[in-house]
Amino acid sequence: MEKNNQEEKSRLEKQIAFLTEVDKEKNIFRQTYLADGKRKENDAEHSWHLALAAVLLKEHMKEDADLGRVMTMVLIHDLVEIDAGDTYAYDTEGAATKREREVKAADRIFGILPEDQGTYLRELWDEFEAYETAEAKYAHLLDNFQPLMLNDASDGKSWEEHGVHKSQVCRRNARIPETSEIVWEKMLEIMDKHIEKGHLQAD
Repeated sequence: MEKNNQEEKSRLEKQIAFLTEVDKEKNIFRQTYLADGKRKENDAEHSWHLALAAVLLKEHMKEDADLGRVMTMVLIHDLVEIDAGDTYAYDTEGAATKREREVKAADRIFGILPEDQGTYLRELWDEFEAYETAEAKYAHLLDNFQPLMLNDASDGKSWEEHGVHKSQVCRRNARIPETSEIVWEKMLEIMDKHIEKGHLQAD
């Protein structure tokens, strides 16, 4: 009984250590502005927004996906940025070292947890990165649609600041149609609207 109690305490301490460590995600700011355009969102806000979107947009996906897995996936997908930092979607220089930095970070951060939980979350993160399962495809769609939606709401502020071209956005989102045609159509509609407004560069 004593041993079990000690094991339970040990697990709790590791879980608390992990939850304390990932609080740092609240201080990682992205290049995407909030809908009101007043400031940039942080990673924790981004992940919360994706989890809520996962509940609401599931009906538009071509493949059925396990919602619990998708929600967990989007809640943890950016935790590696605590160590690796945020790489802006259109930063080609940063993208060159992104994978190496993030794998190293995943080893450390998920390694804080009890082994079974750390393994489970690490496998979900790897699944997200592989972009092969219905859950990973849905999570990626959410991860890509949300900043575009906020760019629309904030009048293309981030696109304009970085001189982003439509071809860059389309390249980044090239696989969205295989997951949801209607979401892809909406994304194209948003892009074309902001080309007309001069916030997104035409090619």
